[in-house]
Amino acid sequence: MRAVIQRVTKASVTIENKKVASINSGLLILVGIVNEDTKEDIEWLTKKIANLRIFNDENNVMNKSLLDVNGDAIIVSQFTLHASTKKGNRPSYIIAAKPDVAIPLYEQFVSSFETVLKKKVQTGEFGADMKVELLNDGPVTIIIDTKDKK
Repeated sequence: MRAVIQRVTKASVTIENKKVASINSGLLILVGIVNEDTKEDIEWLTKKIANLRIFNDENNVMNKSLLDVNGDAIIVSQFTLHASTKKGNRPSYIIAAKPDVAIPLYEQFVSSFETVLKKKVQTGEFGADMKVELLNDGPVTIIIDTKDKK
């Protein structure tokens, strides 16, 4: 699993002119899934993101996690995170998992994140044409891949 985590002061997802998700302070998490992803990837990534110390403490130092600040999250599926641009100018998405594999893993990731946060996590809609708006706070943007664990 590959995730792009953005600390936001606000974020929203709109589908067909209808706002389906909206948060204030928290994280916008874009997640891409490949066939090899497992429950272990989900659990590792969930804990890693929820505990990332990327929110400011009272001294204005990034020393608090999403859990510490009781922040909200929006999770959006994004197969393009697995784009290969090695050959030519048209990205290839061949390693991105097809919906029959990706949807159950995406839903498990959302559920796992809700369990760790102990509250509802907002989402986009898998496979939909989504308009994602955000105000990146910092800016703070972090990329994590469970295959690299860096």
